[in-house]
This record gives sequence, structure tokens and C-alpha cells, in this order.
Amino acid sequence: MAEAAVDRSSTSGLGPAGKPFSTFERLVAWRYLRARRKEAFISVIAGFSFVGIMLGVATLIIVMAVMNGFRTELVSRILGINGHMIVQPVDGPFTDYPELASRLAAVPGVKMALPLVEGQVLASAQAGGSTGALVRGARAEDLTKLKTISDNIKSGDMVGYASGEGVLIGTRMADQLGLRVGDLITLTSPEGDVTPMGVNPRVKSYKISGLFEIGMSEYDSSIIFMPLEEAQLYFNAAGLVQSIELFVDHPDDIDALRPKVEEAAGRQINLTDWRQRNQTFFSALQVERNVMFMILTLIVLVAALNIISGLIMLVKDKGSDIAILRTMGASAGAIMRIFFMTGAAIGIVGTIAGVLLGVLVCVNIESIRQFFSWISGTVIFNPQVYFLSQLPAEMDLSETISVVVMALSLSFIATIFPAWRASRLDPVQALRYE
Repeated sequence: MAEAAVDRSSTSGLGPAGKPFSTFERLVAWRYLRARRKEAFISVIAGFSFVGIMLGVATLIIVMAVMNGFRTELVSRILGINGHMIVQPVDGPFTDYPELASRLAAVPGVKMALPLVEGQVLASAQAGGSTGALVRGARAEDLTKLKTISDNIKSGDMVGYASGEGVLIGTRMADQLGLRVGDLITLTSPEGDVTPMGVNPRVKSYKISGLFEIGMSEYDSSIIFMPLEEAQLYFNAAGLVQSIELFVDHPDDIDALRPKVEEAAGRQINLTDWRQRNQTFFSALQVERNVMFMILTLIVLVAALNIISGLIMLVKDKGSDIAILRTMGASAGAIMRIFFMTGAAIGIVGTIAGVLLGVLVCVNIESIRQFFSWISGTVIFNPQVYFLSQLPAEMDLSETISVVVMALSLSFIATIFPAWRASRLDPVQALRYE
């Protein structure tokens, strides 16, 4: 009974006057944690509990970080090319759009007002190949301020665009059609000239002045930027625009800007913000995130149940030790705290290890993705499917704290019942069965 053979000088912590979680209680709990040959099976269960909690916490942190990064990247890319608030006319088209855009841009909190003409076209190359595309007509000075585009010109420049003689296309569209800077791209619009024979599609070729890449494959493969005046002529919208997109300083506080924008417009307008336009998409992301958190929590719960089974077996194995400790003056509370610390230590160490593992993986998530892609010979997290060219991970402090609190709470709760059973063990019965 090595665990019960303590120095008499230490027994002051055993009686009623002993302080809770004293040195003696911690010493016995630590000895019960150490593996012994005859307790190998119990140690295996404790090891599985530790690994389960570690992997559960790490998985939760990694998955939540990836989903946060995924949402942040999508929001930044979607809002980097689309306005935070879209102003559309109600009582007729915007014919005074230069003055209206200036008034809207002067609203406090609005960074830029972007007049736009949009239309669907069929884009094709002279060498063959075609794809559907969205033409966005914008002024060169506005597009220069749109850093998502102007700072991501991978080939060529905006000189031709500013002169009104060239267009900008995405790198994925250029690769798909086999086009480069200086080549001609042919655009076909179903809304062409009206003739006695009906409406003829409008077909016109434009020189490519630059290739942009914003990192979102859906946009890089489907959007064409055209000078505003040329887009107005091409879509039979001379002197007017369809909408004005506003870019604001704080997209999450956009509700406070609505009355100011309506007042600055001075006419009837229809306002649509980025949340309304992408409500289904971001709601689905939020639901998926919550469901994944609940599912992955089950990993930690299973590990906590392993702590219960391991401690129950440990209590059964240490029955004689418990009886000796009780006869030496240890209170039922002291016995309960000893086994509580034994089980809680597994949860604490497992949680700490899980946090470290999760942080390590999140920091190196892209390198890990590339490594497994190289090992498997396949593209993991294909940008054609997930819209992003890299696997993002963004850890949130509050979420990490909630994961840690959840894991520790489950671990502590799991130790209560076995520790309570140990404290209720009758010393006479324990020695008799030994």
C-alpha cells in the first residue's frame, strides 16, 4: 500500500481541519495518475481519454477557425467587388448619376459611390471557345479606387481601360478562352438593335488591356469590366445607369446609413444591402457552423465518458487504499477530492494539448493542405468548387475560450460520480473484499 503509506507529518491534511486540495491530496492524486504494471488497463483507458479530449478540442478549434476564415474570405471578396449597399431607381433611370453619386459619396460613413451598367453577354475568343459573362460598366476613376481590382492586376494595366478602348477580364476566364493581354474578346448581347425583322444580337470585339485575379474563382471566371461610356452604348443605355453601389466604412453597421442615404438621394430609391443579397448563403454558413460545433462536441463527450469508466475501475482497484486512508483520518471529502483531481487532470492536460495542437494546425493550415495534396496526388480544397484559392483559418478568441470551457466542464462533470462513489465506499467492506 505504497499510496497509503504517508509520513505522519503529512496526516494533518487528512482530518477535518485539513485544507481542501492540500499537498497530501495532490500527492495521492498524482500517484494514482502514474502507470503501474498491474494497472496497465486503467492506464490505457486514461490514455484514450486524454487522446480523445485532445483530438476533440483540436478538431473543434480547427473546424471553427476554418469556417470563420471561409466566411471572412468570402465576405471580403464578395464585398470587395460588390457594393455594401445598392441604390436603384424607383421613378425612372438615373440620368443625373454623376451628381447623385457625388451626393451619396459625401454621406459620412460612405467611402465610394460607384455608378454601374450591367448586362449578361456571351464572351468568345477568335480561336474558339465561349463562356457566359457579366459585363460591369464602371468609370475608370472609380475602378482605380476599387482596390480589390486595381491592386490585383496580374497582367497588363488599366491604361487602355482608362482611355476607353480596353476591357479587364479575370485570369480564369482568360485561361478558359486562351486569351492574353492585347487579344480581342468578342461579346454577344441578346439586347441588340431593333430592326423590322426583330431584335438582332449585338456583337462587338474589345481589346483586353489587363487581367485581374481577386482569388475567388466565380468572379475571376465570369466578370468583365468595361468603361462606363462604352457599356452604356453597348447596352443601349446612353446617358444613364441602372444602379449606384455604395462602399461603406463599416458594413455591419449599414442600417444606420439607410436614412442618411435616402435623404442624400432626394428622390424615391430602392435600397438593398449586402446582407439581403446574400442572406441565403450566409444563413446556410451559420447553420452549418452551429451544427458542426454540436457534432464535434460529441468527440469530447465520448472522451469524458472514458474518464468515468477509467475512474470507476481505479476506485474499484484502490478500495483497500481508500479504506486505509479513511482509518488514518481522511474525510469523505478528501477522498472525493483526490479522485476528482485524478480525473480532472486528464481533462485539463488533454484540453491544453488540444489547444496547442489546434493552434499549430491553424497557423500552418495551408502548408498542411499542400502537403496532403502532394501525398494524395489530388487537389484538396479545389478552388473550382470552394471559390477560394487557399484554405483560410481565422481563430476567434471567444470561440476558443468557449471550446476550452466546454471541454473542462465535461471533464469535471465526468469525474463527479466516480469520485462520489469513492467517498461513499465503506472501509470495512473494502478491506473485506481485498
